[in-house]
Amino acid sequence: MGSGNHKLVDLLTHSETAMSQHNSFKGVATGAAAKKRNVLKRFERVELLRKRGQWKEGNRVLGLRKTKPEE
Repeated sequence: MGSGNHKLVDLLTHSETAMSQHNSFKGVATGAAAKKRNVLKRFERVELLRKRGQWKEGNRVLGLRKTKPEE
């Protein structure tokens, strides 16, 4: 085995150094729940269309119309 394997082992065992985090990711873990999303998931869009009376059973779930979230 060469010295290259030794460097790899050293790299894998030194996990105490933390990686830095870009400024755009700060607060993602804490503030994400409080933010209002403006893009709905498919099941959320179907629920909303049902509430509005614009969804009939048997309609296709692919190619749904654009829906704005409720305020």
